[in-house]
Amino acid sequence: MPAGNYLGKMIAGMPYRMILIPIGMLIGFFIVKAEPAIYVLMEQVEEITSGAISGRAMGLSLSLGVAFSVGLAMTRVLTGISLLWFILPGYVVALCLSLFVPKIFTAIAFDSGGVASGPMTATFLLPFAMGACQALGGNIVQDAFGIVAMVAMTPLIAIQILGAVYRLKSRREAAVPESYLDIWAEDDIIEL
Repeated sequence: MPAGNYLGKMIAGMPYRMILIPIGMLIGFFIVKAEPAIYVLMEQVEEITSGAISGRAMGLSLSLGVAFSVGLAMTRVLTGISLLWFILPGYVVALCLSLFVPKIFTAIAFDSGGVASGPMTATFLLPFAMGACQALGGNIVQDAFGIVAMVAMTPLIAIQILGAVYRLKSRREAAVPESYLDIWAEDDIIEL
C-alpha cells in the first residue's frame, strides 16, 4: 500500500502531470497479469468452451480494458470530472452489448469484472490514485475512490467486444461457400 501511494505522489509531482495517464495505463495493463484469479478464470473459460475462447485473447482484452479504465481514472484525478460521467455511460454500453453477444460472453464478462478488481487492484491502484490526488491537491474521496469501480466496469465491455468479434468471425466462417472439390466429391457419392 505505501509503495502505490508513494509512486502516485512522485509521478503526480513531476512537472509534466499528464504523464500520470500513460504510466497509470501501463500499470493497469500489467496489474492484470499479477492477479492470480485471472489465470484461474482464463483456464476455466478455455476449458469450458473447448478452446473457442482462448485464454490469451481473454487475458489481452482484460489487460486492455483495465489499462483503459486506469487511464480514465487518472484523467479524473487530474481534472476532477465526476465519476457518473464515466460509470453511467460505461454500464449502459455494457448492458447494450449484452443484447448482441452470445450469453456465454456476457456471463464471463460480468464474472471477469469482479475478478479484475481483486486484491492487486485494491491494494496498489487505489493507493496510487490516492497518492496522485494528494500530490495534486485534489479531493481524495471524490477523485480517487472511483478507480476500483471503473476497473470492475471495463472488463464487462472488453470481454463482450471479444464476444462480438467472435460472433462476427463465426458468422463469416459459416457464410464461406464450400470449395469446388467438396462439392465435386459430394456429387460423386450421390451418383454412386
